[in-house]
Amino acid sequence: MDITLFNDILIIFLLSIAILLIFHRLRLPPIVGFLLTGVVAGPHGLGLVKSANDVKILAEIGIVLLLFTIGIEFSLKNFFQNKKSVLIGGPLQVLLTIIAGTAVAFAADIPLGQAVFIGFLLSLSSTAIVLILLKERAEIESPHGRTILAILIFQDIIIVPMMLVAPLLAGTTADSSISFPFIIIAGIGIILLIIVGTKWLVPQFLYHIARTRNRELFLLSIVVLCFAIARLTSSLGLSLALGAFLAGLIISESEYSHQALGHVLPFRDVFTSLFFVSIGMLLDIHLFLDRPILILMCALGVLFVKTITACVTAMIVGFPLRTSILVGLALFQVGEFSFILSKAGVEYGLLTQDMFQMFLAVSIVTMASTPFILELAPRISNLVLLLPIPKSIKSGFYPAQKEVVLKAKDHLIVVGFGVNGRNIARAAKTSNIPYVIIEMNPDTVLKEKAKGEPIYYGDATQEAVLNHAGIKNARVVVGAIFDAPATRRIVELTRRLNPKVYIIARTRFVQEMKELYKLGANEVIPEEFETSIEIFSRVLKKFLVPRHEIEKFVADVRADGYEMFRSLSKEPTAASDLKLALSDVEISILRVSERSPLAGKSLREIDMRKNYGLTVLGIRRNTQIMSNPDGEVRLLPNDTLIMLGSPEKIAAVASLFENQDAISEG
Repeated sequence: MDITLFNDILIIFLLSIAILLIFHRLRLPPIVGFLLTGVVAGPHGLGLVKSANDVKILAEIGIVLLLFTIGIEFSLKNFFQNKKSVLIGGPLQVLLTIIAGTAVAFAADIPLGQAVFIGFLLSLSSTAIVLILLKERAEIESPHGRTILAILIFQDIIIVPMMLVAPLLAGTTADSSISFPFIIIAGIGIILLIIVGTKWLVPQFLYHIARTRNRELFLLSIVVLCFAIARLTSSLGLSLALGAFLAGLIISESEYSHQALGHVLPFRDVFTSLFFVSIGMLLDIHLFLDRPILILMCALGVLFVKTITACVTAMIVGFPLRTSILVGLALFQVGEFSFILSKAGVEYGLLTQDMFQMFLAVSIVTMASTPFILELAPRISNLVLLLPIPKSIKSGFYPAQKEVVLKAKDHLIVVGFGVNGRNIARAAKTSNIPYVIIEMNPDTVLKEKAKGEPIYYGDATQEAVLNHAGIKNARVVVGAIFDAPATRRIVELTRRLNPKVYIIARTRFVQEMKELYKLGANEVIPEEFETSIEIFSRVLKKFLVPRHEIEKFVADVRADGYEMFRSLSKEPTAASDLKLALSDVEISILRVSERSPLAGKSLREIDMRKNYGLTVLGIRRNTQIMSNPDGEVRLLPNDTLIMLGSPEKIAAVASLFENQDAISEG
């Protein structure tokens, strides 16, 4: 058995671990570490890798998986919202860069055909590096993030006609039967494939796969979809990576996208690391050592030209100067698809071997510097805005259409949609609390989604699934499942992703409580028959829903057949939130109804402390909260009062908040 490739992969990963550990201590980006690993281990470095071609094949799989996950995280709705950036910004950025690159190369006495080809190479940016960094920085949904993504998508598509034009620039004919009309027909076919696949084929296929609840089968099905569509586009003369992106795009519109992403991410990360290593292996380090000044000057020239062209493009599309600068600084590097195109250039004689090595050196320098430039981009843009630039330029050539990003915030995440999850969701809906449900049963997801429930298929033990549910902006997370190990994992992962979120976990076993508290749960609800009402009552209290409304809802649930659940807990749960340790009082929430005798009266007239023995800590009016209100504040219908006092006195005054016939017992 030939284990050369196995040895090479082992060497690459061992060397990567050593270099990444050093980079971690120095706080340097891991992508630069992978590039350096390739340079050191490659044939021009220490020569540790013997099967460089096989490693490149594995690296191409990494690009396929990367574009696949990008497609899953992308949305067709977002695509159509960004059609202006894709259809105008993309072509304009590529065209301006080609013109600038051609002009510079032609001025350096390079023949026109080769100069145009160099413009082609410079016009493409790195989808792999830029999107990874944008996701790490949580900027993918920002205006500049969306514009960057739109331009990158166009770049990944435009490489196809560039490959067809390359032999014409060299004065030869392409050795291919694929023509431009064929590409147009293929493009129409791909659009139809996306529509049909998104609407009918893929959701039905994944539904039947998910019904088996077999993780291995689900994973294999996702991978087969990715590779099959990638192979189809490749047979049409398009790239494998583009096909993988389309496969992800098709899956992205189904309720199974988050689960698919969680399965594929580990494989993507491994293979993508091999891609960056393979790029580093191509570089002849001796050339870099011989001409460091020339290479750095060329890299700076690329940075300047591409930043300016992309910045101008973003401004023409309609974005202000700051956003445009961020777009330009993100797209300044040479991309991975340029390496594919450069091989065609060498084959057709458009690039000499010396030019090819110079191109590699400049490309790797720009790639390696991308994380640092993106880190500095906000500061650079702020410095530029301090310059005496006309306001018309700072605000863009014309006002951009305002983009509305629908993003859950301050919401409730319910994990599991059994009896407990249903009651929690029902209570949240009744109280107008925004919520999201994560459920593993595909039948339940399909049925409830048709009813309009915000429910998604996915395993909440996967970080990607929680991130898509908006974990970082959630206020409360409820684990309402019966799987004890999964509950422990969800609590630990949730606390790590959002240290401030309030976690309520249910468990069937008392012995699980200590471990769940240790992992970060704020409250653990034991006992199967108490779980449902206990959880949703505490959730509603966290959202400051009045106590009498919670009690009313409990009565409604019991009327539906849940008589065996015990009454609403009288424990002063809200007291712990305000860091109060008073054993004889509790915090309660009461809402002023339209028929209440308190409506229209000031706090001084009511005098809660004297007449009822209660203290008003705050008033919530619409979305505003008035802390420690003074006596001149008048109560309005639907005001919510946050009261401090003994349970008996709060119960006595509760009727005053309901109707005109209430009699004060204060």
